[in-house]
Amino acid sequence: MSGSNGTDESPHEHDDARTENVGSTAESAREAEGASAPTERFEAVDPHREVTEAKASGVTEAKADAEAPQAPGEVRAENTERVAPTNTERVAPTNTEQVAPTNTEQVAPTNTAQAAPTGADEAPTENVHPSEAPTAVIPVVAPGDRAPGDGSSAATDRLLRSQEEQNPAQPGPEQAGAPVPPTSTAMPSAAHPPQGDQPTQQMQAGPPPQGPPPVTPPPTGGSGGSGGDGDEPGKSGSNLPRRTIALVVGGVVALLAVFYVADLALSSGKVPRGVTVAGVEIGGMSLDAAEAELTEQLTPRLDMPVDVTAGDTQGQIVPSEAGIGIDWPATLDQVGSQPLNPFTRLASFFGNDEVGVVSTRDEAALSAAIEKAAAAAAHEPREGNIVFEDGTPVPVTPQPGQQLDVAVAGDVFAERWPFGDVALPVESVDVTVTREGLDRALAEVAVPAVAQDLVVRGLDGAVGVLPRDAVGAVLSFVPDGSGGLEPQYNTEAAIGILAPQLAPSETEPKDARIVLDGGRPTIVPSETGEMVDWPVTLERLPDLLKEEGDRSTDAVYKKAEPELTTEGAEKLGIKEVVSEFTTSGFEYASGVNIRLAAQEINGAIVKPGETFSFNDYTGPRGAAQGYIESGIIEAGRPGKAVGGGISQLATTLYNATYFAGMEDVEHTEHSYYISRYPAAREATIYDGAIDLKFRNPFDTGVLIQTIGTSSDITVRIWGTKTVDVQSITGNRTNFTSPNTITLPAGSACIPSSGAQGFTVTDTRIVTDARTGAQISNATRTVRYDPVPIVKCISPEPEPRDEPSGGGDDATSGDTGAEDAEAEDAPAPAPESPAAEAPAAEAPAAGGTEEE
Repeated sequence: MSGSNGTDESPHEHDDARTENVGSTAESAREAEGASAPTERFEAVDPHREVTEAKASGVTEAKADAEAPQAPGEVRAENTERVAPTNTERVAPTNTEQVAPTNTEQVAPTNTAQAAPTGADEAPTENVHPSEAPTAVIPVVAPGDRAPGDGSSAATDRLLRSQEEQNPAQPGPEQAGAPVPPTSTAMPSAAHPPQGDQPTQQMQAGPPPQGPPPVTPPPTGGSGGSGGDGDEPGKSGSNLPRRTIALVVGGVVALLAVFYVADLALSSGKVPRGVTVAGVEIGGMSLDAAEAELTEQLTPRLDMPVDVTAGDTQGQIVPSEAGIGIDWPATLDQVGSQPLNPFTRLASFFGNDEVGVVSTRDEAALSAAIEKAAAAAAHEPREGNIVFEDGTPVPVTPQPGQQLDVAVAGDVFAERWPFGDVALPVESVDVTVTREGLDRALAEVAVPAVAQDLVVRGLDGAVGVLPRDAVGAVLSFVPDGSGGLEPQYNTEAAIGILAPQLAPSETEPKDARIVLDGGRPTIVPSETGEMVDWPVTLERLPDLLKEEGDRSTDAVYKKAEPELTTEGAEKLGIKEVVSEFTTSGFEYASGVNIRLAAQEINGAIVKPGETFSFNDYTGPRGAAQGYIESGIIEAGRPGKAVGGGISQLATTLYNATYFAGMEDVEHTEHSYYISRYPAAREATIYDGAIDLKFRNPFDTGVLIQTIGTSSDITVRIWGTKTVDVQSITGNRTNFTSPNTITLPAGSACIPSSGAQGFTVTDTRIVTDARTGAQISNATRTVRYDPVPIVKCISPEPEPRDEPSGGGDDATSGDTGAEDAEAEDAPAPAPESPAAEAPAAEAPAAGGTEEE
């Protein structure tokens, strides 16, 4: 085969690219038909096999010109497409042709066969029979199709354009798509693409394949040439998707950059987009507009009550009243400037940025407001407990306590008040009783305790019952420190319920008594009693309240000794009268009250070291006890009240104990002097206010005996006489004149002629009765107020005729008698409350005293 390889008349004549012994008739016919084609396909034909044609993708098949002149060992390639053999056999040409590609794409074989140059002066590395050599496709350029000086083939360009018309969806050479795989796995390769007319790499035929050659499908990515410009040699595929993606990405980036710059320029000097202050949107506003908007929206909130929640309590606080204000410069400063971060700016389109308000605060006012909330919110923990309602145990669920930290709560309120609802943080105070412990105590103790009544059997058929609905008074619970409840049993409460029911079965002890029989003290022996020993009887109370079925137990009794036994009474030494004192001159009503009180204290025994109290011993002295209205001193002048006049008994008792040598503990003289009492040695009394107390300082006891008549009262002290007592009354000094009081006539006005006030002393000297030695010497000074002059004024009576005859004498006699009584009695009369006078220790004017 001969032909021209170009138009530059390079000496490549008689180059033969055919393999030896190519004698196939069909092949010869194809060579004849393609003699005038710009490129040719050369195939090594195995006479024993069917020759498979391989078509280049998107390119019209060109037949090799058998007569084109070629230089031995040189093949010139006129395009940049890959060489695609139709099978995997090695190419073993008899000589080589120089290939001059028009671009720099490298030819890459698709199999592992090595390509080696096989020029005329170089023998192949391996001898292969021509029948075993693979088919090789070698593009040949017709002389008339080469453009002068550019090394490209015009015919090849026409073929490519024809392919594009037939397959418009496939990229052409100028698109430089993905490289198309060749149809053969053997292909020439070179480290550098050939330039111009320089020879290309030479291929050396490898060993023949074992078996028939596989049929390679035609490439679908356009012509079998290389990719576009810039592709690495030997890589297949098209660059169109990557370049398109790159262009799109670049365009998007450029567009975003333009948008970023424009957005930054338009928002310069304004509040960042999406910014809110206490819920007020100011994003995109100028600073002045933002400040005006915030001032308008937030200033009124300072005077609006803010709901405050602290744990389980709620209240309200007015910010302005709590010393809260708004720091506008600081609030606007924290709004910030336009962000430069593109991602931050992008995010601002889809959300808000709350920056809050910076508050000013008056610490004193804020603390005061928060402390009020803290006081309302704080409560102690409620421990779990069990209470009884109508005999049914009811669990009390444990509830933790809470307390408020004033400092922390103030900070929270100062930060959150603009939002209108503030939750103040509270600290929880834990409880010690758990729900499990509560349930356990309920099931194991409380519920069984009220299942039925508790019965205590006593002597003589007496029965005491603790009803199931009264168990709550006996049973209670306290935390045990381990999460549970510990039962507590109130034995005293149980005794209070059961003892009255068993009282008939008991015998009370009786104290020994000393009675005056025939004018001599006589001892009445004491009696031992038999009483229920309740602590022992109720020792099993916890177990009894848990028992099922019969809940009953027997009462345990014990001997009960009296407080004063017969032997004790004998040791008191009450055997003789050691002192006695008598007073008289009281009116009828006072005498009734005096005799009632005297019966109460008659027979009273004061043991050694004991203190006697008049009010405690007699108890209440009211109308219910038989007392009647009599004279008292009220508001510094005479008056009347129930129980009046008993001060005469108190004065009599005081003098009796005075001379018995008793120790004065408490006593009070009258506010003004009463002539029937010894000066500076008398006492007043008033129920619940003024008392008379003395103490027995001796080793023996004393007995009080009272003897009352219609006109006098006597008190005797029995015991063992060991001392003698002497009283010395001083002279009266420091006299004061009375004032005059005028009152409307009536029952409320008791007239009085008045009396002077004065000061007087009393000295008590105590000596030993056996030796006469002085034991004590004490002086008491008493100041009496003057008795006021009381005048009762009534309307003038109408004049009437005087009786004639001996009536004057009778009248004169009556008047003389009254005058005599008036002279003998102090002003006022002895039975009158005006006869009682105060002492230095007496209550101030306006107080109340009994006569």
